[in-house]
Amino acid sequence: KKEFPKMKILTAENVPENDDAGRTMEAMISKGADIIFATSYGHLDPALKVAADNPEVCVVQQGNFIEGKIADNVGTYFGTVYEPVYLAGIAAGEATKSNKLGYVYAFPIPQTIANINAFQLGAASVNPDAETFVVNTSSWCDPAKQAEAAQGVLDQGVEGLTQHQDCTATITKAAEEAGAMVVGYHADASELAPNGWIAGSEWAWGDLYVDIVRTALAGDFVGSPYNANFRVGYKTGENPFVESKLGANLPEGTADEIAAAKERISTDGSPFEGPVIAQDGSELIAAGDVPDYATVESLMTVFVEGVVGEIPEG
Repeated sequence: KKEFPKMKILTAENVPENDDAGRTMEAMISKGADIIFATSYGHLDPALKVAADNPEVCVVQQGNFIEGKIADNVGTYFGTVYEPVYLAGIAAGEATKSNKLGYVYAFPIPQTIANINAFQLGAASVNPDAETFVVNTSSWCDPAKQAEAAQGVLDQGVEGLTQHQDCTATITKAAEEAGAMVVGYHADASELAPNGWIAGSEWAWGDLYVDIVRTALAGDFVGSPYNANFRVGYKTGENPFVESKLGANLPEGTADEIAAAKERISTDGSPFEGPVIAQDGSELIAAGDVPDYATVESLMTVFVEGVVGEIPEG
């Protein structure tokens, strides 16, 4: 096995989703970076421009999807996030007594809509009366907006909160202080919610990042799975988005239900196995259909039945 020299890692945080992202990547390349990980949804266009200007550098972007031909030094990567979110929805659906759950999210992009829909479908799979009340913050990380959004959805009488935000402590603490259930996201925040924590999902990037780097440095990036729109989930490999620990206060049998659902998804199923009905009553996925990952991403422009709230225009 080829050994690689000790590498230097350059990092930049809070990079805006505009031309500043491109300038940040170019600055890293000027300092010797051979591989660029562009890790925000809005970094795709700057990343593609940087890749075109620097064909000797591998540029991989997290979470987006490139239509059409993909250049030899480019790719996207992501886990199938909605799968463990669906499983967390099962925990919430079993645990709720009011049948009202809350979801605070950033932007109505396909990934967040997929997560919201999967959470609701998971809850409804064990509790057909469960509903998910949604509110968006129009920001990936704004604690003031998060606090306001969390309070707003709590005021609607929800019994538990989950979220799709980059910084998660504010909403977790707000739910815990309100005596609501907590479903985590991005990281294990169970220590912040010792009373309310019931389930969650979190990133475990290590193995995937190591393999992308090794593939690129070995000169094998072109034509590799990473020189594409790489998605990995329960069916296709080791999903880098994993289940968090379950809370101690879940109803008996919930862990077994979650394990059975994961087994079904991992073999011949999907959180979005039809029939799936959209919020407006139309059929989103027909009965018996099991959409693949690409199809799911293309369909996530509307909420499913049971989600309460509208997708903001623009």
